[in-house]
Amino acid sequence: MSRLTHVTSGPYAPPVAAREVTAVSADGARIHVEVHGPEGAPAVVLAHGWTCSTAFWAAQIRDLRTDHRVIAYDQRGHGRSVAPSAADGYSTRALADDLEAVLAETLAPGEKAVLVGHSMGGMTIMAAGGRAGVREHAAVLLCSTGSSALVAESLVVPLLRAGRARTRITRSVLGSRAPLGPVTPVAKRILKYATMGPGAAPEKVEACARIVHACPRDVRHGWSSVLDALQLDVEVGALKTPTAVIAGTSDRLTPVVHARRIAAALPECLGLTELPGIGHMTPIEAPEAVTGRIRELVATYVQVKEGA
Repeated sequence: MSRLTHVTSGPYAPPVAAREVTAVSADGARIHVEVHGPEGAPAVVLAHGWTCSTAFWAAQIRDLRTDHRVIAYDQRGHGRSVAPSAADGYSTRALADDLEAVLAETLAPGEKAVLVGHSMGGMTIMAAGGRAGVREHAAVLLCSTGSSALVAESLVVPLLRAGRARTRITRSVLGSRAPLGPVTPVAKRILKYATMGPGAAPEKVEACARIVHACPRDVRHGWSSVLDALQLDVEVGALKTPTAVIAGTSDRLTPVVHARRIAAALPECLGLTELPGIGHMTPIEAPEAVTGRIRELVATYVQVKEGA
């Protein structure tokens, strides 16, 4: 599991959960889950991306917890969820299993929620979209994610045209086992270039850097192999839940072409929101836009019974 080195003050410092639970996945993996907000309120489930943790959703949790029940969990190996002990624990099947386990642990039978996934969290929802435990939920929001060709279409390596050379170098960069080290000014500049828009404020870069640098290098490498081989185009077509898509036009990790492709393939797409100048870290870079879209989906698709 990760070292927890997130920021401790300001809007991007993770709030204290109302309660914490452990969901046990199909292979026995123990998944750390946080629940925020009042019981009986409309439910929102947040799945973070590669190298992140529940801390990534701090801005959304602070806003939504006033009148929503917000469920956020650490993907296996991230945050306070234990890393897989075997190679087959790194797979989209395992991610889908974990999401199902979280939903079963935190939601009442028949209760519907809005599912929100960023990057690998969006891939998690796509991978699980055809499963009974997921497909009956109210609505989905996919943020800054892709379903295939992630390495080939990534723009994190500058100056090279698309092709085998760029793909090979990108694969070696994203799959590196090298430790990221402390959060230094140079490290923040590199992370900002690779994952955020050019106008990202220093406090947002700091928040992202502390979260990403906390991810263990073996976990980072293990999931990079899964992302390299990702092929979820068929699963996108099976995601029949009403789904909205949001992406930044300056995203280098999952360029906006991915969002456009997903939106075109979804059986019930609720629209694509493109955020000018925003990079890959949309929930931190553009928190109002992401949180606002979540609120719209809840207001439209989730009904809470009186007295619940």
